Amino acid sequence: MCKSHQLTLQQSSLWHIPTSYTFILDEHDRCRQESPFLVLVIPVAPHNREARDTIRKTWGKESTVLEQVVSLYFLLGLSKEEDGTEALQKQVLEESQTHHDILQSNFLDSYKNLTIKTMVMLEWLSSHCPNTAYAMKVDSDMFLNVHKLVDMLLKAPRHLYMTGKVARGAAVLRDHNSKWFLPVSVFSNPTYPPYALGLGYVFSMDLPKKIVDASAHVKAIYIEDVYVGMCMKNLGIEVTDPPNGGLFRTTIPFHSVLMKCYWTSVITTILENSKQISDTWRKYQTEAQSGC
Repeated sequence: MCKSHQLTLQQSSLWHIPTSYTFILDEHDRCRQESPFLVLVIPVAPHNREARDTIRKTWGKESTVLEQVVSLYFLLGLSKEEDGTEALQKQVLEESQTHHDILQSNFLDSYKNLTIKTMVMLEWLSSHCPNTAYAMKVDSDMFLNVHKLVDMLLKAPRHLYMTGKVARGAAVLRDHNSKWFLPVSVFSNPTYPPYALGLGYVFSMDLPKKIVDASAHVKAIYIEDVYVGMCMKNLGIEVTDPPNGGLFRTTIPFHSVLMKCYWTSVITTILENSKQISDTWRKYQTEAQSGC
């Protein structure tokens, strides 16, 4: 049973972030025993079993890449649906007992609580994975080329390192209708500090504890990737651009259909659904087997 640090949030009816958590489902010793080079953590809603199963059958099943051990975990909160919660929790428990890859904490799993979900992830990593070099937070709707990622990390810095698709000079949205609206009272600057987009960012394992510690001094906002960037700024640590600007993508470019080796050349791409992830995995395997 583990308690988190305190999150200092501006009081607002727009969001609610819990101030402490406990683990309902945990893999206490797995990360220490496996001592992976890389840990992948996928935040996902409890009800989204399809996404978890799809990832397990595709890019998530790669446990040894370039002779490096890769471990994968799904991070869940509690369902916000009142009806059927007990039955869903039973299913999640059975899934955990089958796959041993689920971490579940007792905060409400919602968009407005993504910051606490990220802090739960960072604190878990810092306390459970002492022999790990890197970790990555990656969304469940992403295609992840684990081979390309490990290849990049084998040449990357081992300390104070975070990379992904980096946003610089991003404007704070003041439109009340925007999903990412923030009032001046919560964040006064017109632009955000540099941050790695939450769709998928990777970091050296000396950063989780530093970010958690910094968060005690940085007023929390619910936009989790921006908040991590705010903590990095507080620490005086710069987010690093990837060695190739096309490695972390938000969309599939039109010219990808003309490229023989597109899927083996990128690390992340946002996809629309589980079927597209499965289809893309097959394309990736075909490319890899053809010598791409």
